[in-house]
Parts: sequence; C-alpha cells; structure tokens
Amino acid sequence: MERRTSEAKPRSIAVYVILGAALLAFIKTFYLLSPIILSFLLILLVSLAINPVILRMRALTGGRKIPTALITVGLIACIALLGWALFGPMKTSIIKFSESLPDYWERLQKPLIKMEQKAVIFEKKLQAEVRTEIARDESAEGAPETRPRTPPAPATPPEEQKSLRSNLIAMFQGVLGSFTAVAVNGVQILVVLVTVFFGVVFMLMNPHPIVGGMLSIIPERHHNQALVILQNIGRFVPTWALATVLGMVTIGTLVFLLMWPIFGFMDALILGMTAGVLEAVPYLGPIFSAMPALLLAFGEGGMTPLWVVLAYIAVQVLENNVILPFIMARSVKVHPLAVIFSMLLCVTAFGVLGVLVATPLVAILRIVHHELFRKRFLPSVTDADLNRLAGIALHERKSVGK
Repeated sequence: MERRTSEAKPRSIAVYVILGAALLAFIKTFYLLSPIILSFLLILLVSLAINPVILRMRALTGGRKIPTALITVGLIACIALLGWALFGPMKTSIIKFSESLPDYWERLQKPLIKMEQKAVIFEKKLQAEVRTEIARDESAEGAPETRPRTPPAPATPPEEQKSLRSNLIAMFQGVLGSFTAVAVNGVQILVVLVTVFFGVVFMLMNPHPIVGGMLSIIPERHHNQALVILQNIGRFVPTWALATVLGMVTIGTLVFLLMWPIFGFMDALILGMTAGVLEAVPYLGPIFSAMPALLLAFGEGGMTPLWVVLAYIAVQVLENNVILPFIMARSVKVHPLAVIFSMLLCVTAFGVLGVLVATPLVAILRIVHHELFRKRFLPSVTDADLNRLAGIALHERKSVGK
C-alpha cells in the first residue's frame, strides 16, 4: 500500500507540471489564438440560436442539410437586398457629408481662433500688470542701489505656441495616421465574420462531431452533469438571441420614426440601422448610437441638436421601462455590473467583436456555477437566503413593517 502511494506522488507532480506548462503556453500564445477562440465561440452561439429552427424544419424535410441550405440562401438574399437598398442612401449621405466637411471645419476653427486671440490679449495684459506692480514695489522700497533691470523674457514666437487649434489639427493628423491600423483591424474582423458564417453553415449541417468532441474530453462519470449543462445552455441561447434581435428591431424602428421628421428618410434610415446594430452592445451601445445623430444635428444648426437629444432620451426611457422589461425579462437575468466587466474583459481579450459574446458568457458561467458548485456546496440555499445574507453583510436594517 505504501509502495503504491509513493509511486502516485511523482505522477501527480508531473501532471501539475504539465498543466502549468500548458497554461503558460496558452497565455503566451493567447494573442494569436484569440481570433480562433472568438470564432469558435461565435459559431457555437449562432448555431445554438438557430438550432431550434433547424429542428422544426427537420421534422418536415427529414434532415438537416435542406433546412440549413434554405436558411443560408434566405440570409444571403436578405443581406444582398439590404445592401442594395442602402447603397444609394449611404452614397448620398457620404457625398453630402464630404461636401459639407470644409464648412464644418471652418465653423469649428473660428471659435478656436477667437479663443487664441483672447488668450494672447489676456496674457499681454497680465504681463503689463505684473510689470506695473513690480515697479510700484521697487519705488515704495526706495531702491537705494541702482540695479540693472532684467530685460523681459522674449515673447514666444507664434509658431511655437501650443494652441487649441494646433492641438486639434494634430489630433486629426493622428487619427488619419492610424488609418492603417484601423484597416488591419477591419480586415481581421471581416476574416472572423466570414469564418463564422461558413463555420455556422457546416455545424448546422452536422453538429454531432463537434458536440461529441466536447464530451470526449470530459470523464465518463461526469457526462450526465455535462449533458444537463449543455441542455440548459441550449435552452438559454435561442431565448437570448430572439430577445436581442427583437430589441434591435424595436430600437432601430423607433429611432428611424423619430429621426425621419428631423433629417429626412435617408439619414433617418441609416441612423435607425446604426441604433439597431449597436443595440447588441449592452448598456453602452445606445450612447454610441446617439453620436452620429448629434453630429448631423450640429451640422443642421438651430434647435436640431436639442430635438435629437430629447428624441434619444425618449427612446432610452421606453427601452429601460417598457422594451427591456417586456422582451428580456426572462431571457437574461444578470447584473449590469457583471455584463459591463464581461464586456471589458471580452473586448480586451478578443477585440471589438468581443462585445457580442459578453452577455451570453456571463449567463453561461452562471449556469455552470449553478450546476457544478451551487448544487454541490449550497444545495439548500435559495436566492432569498443569499439576498438576506447580503443585507446583513451591508448592515441593512429591516423595515418597520417587516
């Protein structure tokens, strides 16, 4: 017995060393692996979201290939029609914006030049007052010894002054200088999206090898628990995807209807699509979607910016009090702080497209935690018990009526 125990120790140490080395290698190569991991996560999420539709169509066709082909052709047709419908309005808006860009730049430079000139005048006035006070102090003291006056410091040449205008120009030059990096990131995003598209098609046709491969790395004694986790994830992802799509369509339609009387049909259509797409970014997307509308509003002038701000505030009020509680009440029950931290982590790890997997990852981790940890170590503790303990930890007193 002692011999077996002594022989088991080196094996356990070797296993830990191998795991540590594998973890270190994974961390070192994560920058190269992150696009692959993100693509795989997106393929799994999109496939799980569409799988219920495939299963319903499979009952009629008897297989997965025909439903997958029909969905793929329908999706390509929708994208083509949408691109064709938006090509004209987008082209007109870009031409209009490029023609009005010099006027925007001139209007932006005028107040900056005025501020610079006022700053120079104020500086000269302040220097004159300081010289007068120094001369008054010297005359009051009597100045018994004649000391040579220190000549005033030469004025800084205008070309060496760091002005607001020059800083703004430098900022725009920096933005233009980083165009190459933006283009490279855009190409990477396009490669990931194309990979995800074909990966989803192939997985929907035959998902058994992928799911079976995932189960093959789990010990046999844990297969029942793994199946429960996968089934819960498979029920959650379609509900979350449907709620997200409904929210995007609703918000995009509201923004389009509110912006149409202000900017016209073409610009309102683009703003509505922008708001709908950015609705997929939790909490921060609506804020980012308002920026293009504000830029267009400042270009129009007058009271347009105020009306735009009021319109987006109305959309936010409806979203937070009506749309989100109605659509996502049962799909995503996670704390906003957890979603925000998940977004930061996913963007840092995977780039811009990481925001697409932030919310489902939080919910999936919650499912895994519930099945692996809570059922084992907290079998009789309910959510109400946890809330009560949290109130005690925060020194909250019970209300009088309770």
